[in-house]
Amino acid sequence: MTDEADDIKAELERLRAENKALKKTKQKGLSLKISEKGGLSVYGLGRFPVTLYKEQWLKLLDMSDEIRAFIEANSDKFKTKE
Repeated sequence: MTDEADDIKAELERLRAENKALKKTKQKGLSLKISEKGGLSVYGLGRFPVTLYKEQWLKLLDMSDEIRAFIEANSDKFKTKE
């Protein structure tokens, strides 16, 4: 029984360390990565990465002024995340 308790304690410590490391990475902000399928993934915006292909990112970036104007015009309708 002692070996099992020791194994559980060791696993708990490992999980705590992993959780702490993940929290530190989260605080760093956004990061970029090329996905396995060749898309650009942006990490750090939410729980899951946002992944689009190059053409989609470029189209979205070309609309940045329109997106900002839309957000400004509709700011009262948005919910904010704390």
